[in-house]
Amino acid sequence: MAKIVCFGEIMLRLNPEGYLRFVQANRFEATYGGGEANVAVSLANYGNEAAFVSKVPAHDIGQCAVNALRQYGVNTDGIVRGGPRLGIYFCEKGASQRGSKVVYDRAGSSIALAKRNDFDWDRLLEGADWFHFTGITPAVGGELPDICLDAVKTAKAKGLTVSCDLNYRGKLWTRERAGEVMATLMPYVDVCIANEEDAADVFGIRAENTDIQSGKLDHQGYISVARQLHDRFGLRYVAITLRGSISASDNNWAGMLFDGQEAYFSKNYLIHITDRVGGGDSFGGGLIHAMRKGMGCQEAIEFAVAASCLKQTIEFDFNHASEAEVLALAGGNASGRVQR
Repeated sequence: MAKIVCFGEIMLRLNPEGYLRFVQANRFEATYGGGEANVAVSLANYGNEAAFVSKVPAHDIGQCAVNALRQYGVNTDGIVRGGPRLGIYFCEKGASQRGSKVVYDRAGSSIALAKRNDFDWDRLLEGADWFHFTGITPAVGGELPDICLDAVKTAKAKGLTVSCDLNYRGKLWTRERAGEVMATLMPYVDVCIANEEDAADVFGIRAENTDIQSGKLDHQGYISVARQLHDRFGLRYVAITLRGSISASDNNWAGMLFDGQEAYFSKNYLIHITDRVGGGDSFGGGLIHAMRKGMGCQEAIEFAVAASCLKQTIEFDFNHASEAEVLALAGGNASGRVQR
């Protein structure tokens, strides 16, 4: 079985218990996660051979992060050891009209200080047929934009499919810098994953007649965004998540897959959210899995959206929904009844 290689930063996640605010907390729950790591766990969970490449410190906390991936079957042989620290992010879960908050403490992390010669991409991509990264990784800075470029160039030379989730993070870099760097990487990408904010923030491409604050979504606006991304960078597919925010606790959730000619929209789910962090990553993991299995565009987008719907009912970063559970939901079993 060919493997899928995901590249990015895994971080220590610290959050107050339940729905406490930061200022109320006198203890924090410790778990691990990060965009590409979350995708790798989803893919391994569905039975794929998933490998994660990163750099973590050579001490116990770095090992804990590696162990968090290993316990779900992710291959960690490509993780480089060294550097001073593991990145941390603090997460305060929102509820009702109070939005979630994330505070980063990742400056000077091991991967932020990584060097191009830390990663032998020819070796790391041997036996792979898919490479995945997100816009978060080059945003961390240092040599990571060049490291990502090395990776995608090697991946394309080896004939791999390359996917990228734009994942703009305004706390990590400016829109101008994001647009500049991502424009050098996108010509090597086959499958682009985004939402309406990412496309606007990174490339100035906006969905017409759409207001994410009110939850008003217009399908034609999203088709226009996907077509512009497709045409500008020569992409094979563009996938866009459609989140209609009613409140921090309740969202409408759907998705679209565009193949250059036709747009395929999934059914919509009304989600009562437990933890939305990692929702987009579980969408990406579901989409990659579905496409590698040869599902058609409609079936693939239904699987990806159902996977991410289920993830947002699960605590912390990783998606623990099985392929059977995702297929059942995508097939219409959304009752939530007790399984006996």
